[in-house]
Amino acid sequence: MPLNNRNWLAGLAVAGIVLANQPAFAKENPAGPVDISSFSGAFLAARVAEVDNDLNGAIAYYKRALSFDPGNQQLQQSLMLGLISEGRFDEALPYADKLKEVPDVERFSRLALAVDSFKKKDYTKAEYWLKLSLESDLDKLITGLMTAWAQAGSGDAKDALAYLDKMNGPEWYKVFVGYHRALIAEGAGMKDEAGKAYAATLDDVAAGSGAPETWLRTAEAYAGFLAREGKKDEALKVLDKSDEFSVGRPAVAELRADIDKGVPIPPLVQGPNEGATEIFLNLGTALNRGGGEAFVRLYLQYALALQPKSDIVLMQLASVAEQQDRPEEAIKLYGKISQGSSLKRVAELQRGLNLADLKRHDEAITQLKTLLEAAPDDMRGYLALGGVYASKEDYKSAAELYDKAVARLPNPTVENWSIFYQRGIAYERLKQWPKAEPNFRKALELFPDQPQVMNYLGYSWVDMNMNLDEGLKMIQKAVDLRPSDGYIVDSLGWAHYRLGKYEDAVRELERAVSLKPDDPVLNDHLGDAYWRAGRKLEATFQWTHARDMKPEPDVLASVQKKLAEGLPPVDPKAALDAPVVAPEVKPEAPATEKRTELETPATQPATAAIVPAAYKVQRGQSLWSIAVDQLGSGNRYIEILNLNPQLQGDPGRIVPGQELKLPGPVD
Repeated sequence: MPLNNRNWLAGLAVAGIVLANQPAFAKENPAGPVDISSFSGAFLAARVAEVDNDLNGAIAYYKRALSFDPGNQQLQQSLMLGLISEGRFDEALPYADKLKEVPDVERFSRLALAVDSFKKKDYTKAEYWLKLSLESDLDKLITGLMTAWAQAGSGDAKDALAYLDKMNGPEWYKVFVGYHRALIAEGAGMKDEAGKAYAATLDDVAAGSGAPETWLRTAEAYAGFLAREGKKDEALKVLDKSDEFSVGRPAVAELRADIDKGVPIPPLVQGPNEGATEIFLNLGTALNRGGGEAFVRLYLQYALALQPKSDIVLMQLASVAEQQDRPEEAIKLYGKISQGSSLKRVAELQRGLNLADLKRHDEAITQLKTLLEAAPDDMRGYLALGGVYASKEDYKSAAELYDKAVARLPNPTVENWSIFYQRGIAYERLKQWPKAEPNFRKALELFPDQPQVMNYLGYSWVDMNMNLDEGLKMIQKAVDLRPSDGYIVDSLGWAHYRLGKYEDAVRELERAVSLKPDDPVLNDHLGDAYWRAGRKLEATFQWTHARDMKPEPDVLASVQKKLAEGLPPVDPKAALDAPVVAPEVKPEAPATEKRTELETPATQPATAAIVPAAYKVQRGQSLWSIAVDQLGSGNRYIEILNLNPQLQGDPGRIVPGQELKLPGPVD
């Protein structure tokens, strides 16, 4: 059960980046001297480096390959994208100019040239570069918003707003277009237009569920706008609404304090260059999902080219570096956050966690202790330092630390649920269940029906052969709330396995593996269930698959033993079959967990060919529970996803009051 609080803390900073699938490990050092003497050798070396996220190495090898074939547009394209992704924007511009008329790559080449024109304040030229011959819906949104900002930069704010009014696209356009319409109107002094656009965008919570970070940025911008208009109470109400959507954002806390004190609030976005930066930031956060980090990184580097000192862009890039397993780069990016930024403390906490990822535990602990001493009431510091102790399996130190944290919480609130959850885990690992269980119960008291807590507590009960019915129901409820979380589904399957219900275990574990196909522990569990269900050939295949995924040493040893000997016969006298490997549990943020994925049209699910019915989401419901109640089977939640493109394939995007289309009955 690896315990990684790093993404949880980033979530507090920028609405969270919690992505499950990790790409290939990156190499931190740039490639050494390139002495390859053939085009094919250089090209293959570049592709290998690219797959390994070694962008500097890929750039060096692509340059070497181009020395053999200078006119090769494919190489020029790969080199240009590599340079932009690595933040070497000016080096990329000559290649962008060469590729400006190539339809397949102009979405990136002409965009780079447009960014360069924005930097030079040549907005007329930028408009020219933003005309593409081939455009997806995503491209149209980017070029449309940038064109409006270019027109505003040329002094044509009314034309810019009229241009935005004519933008047609999918439903998920609304939050982006509404937000930027408000920003442009405010910048042009069109206060009535700005207020209406801000209010309309903020009122559309359903649209905000598809791009939470952009919706939250709208709330911050609107609150600042109202404060500048002398409407302090209205501004604070907007921030209250933001807190209901996502608790614990440092920028919101700082903004609230400044409004309370009457400190002058500058506009969140000032001028066309910051507006263009905001576009890339908005789309980068919206596209951020497992496996899409390279694409997100590219857009964020466009943003950084426009505003090299943007703290929020630097934070997002650092988070992407973490997701790509590039801790050295993340540390450098966090180090660039300005001293006076509301994000600085979180950046320093994140830096400590990345030091731990590099096995520099002593350095990490020293830094995090210093930060904790400076702000002993900041629970993020306890979570960060506790996470480092957990990574060392020093659960005694973690438990003692969380005891100190709880002592500073005379009146804990929902925001503090994770402290009790993590303390419960620490005591459970120390085999002190009488101390662990009350912490899990307290976490659920603070945050009822929190899926991760229900999963951990329910499984622990089943594993100890106590409260079996309640434990299984608790895990099932966690699955109902998070049907697309492979680790929680795995717990349900493993609980069935522990209870000797092998067919039920196979059903759930197959679903878990379909959600998390690259996890060796889940594949190992499915192999065990197959074996007990009498499907020994499939069990061997699954164990082999788990072995080849390079699992942790203890898991690998267990798998190899089973491949050699199979599982021993079940002892009929035993109440439970002994576990082989405990289920994976991934801690996550509560209300700050990011749900901002936005697929491009090429990967969006097809709409079902059924006349849909309307349904309004009720508080506490999940897609799985809606499918159970309305369609008779939780497995039909995928049909609801297919019918509702605003969810963009993510069940976690639903919010109370949102209207969903439901499929008809199955014949």
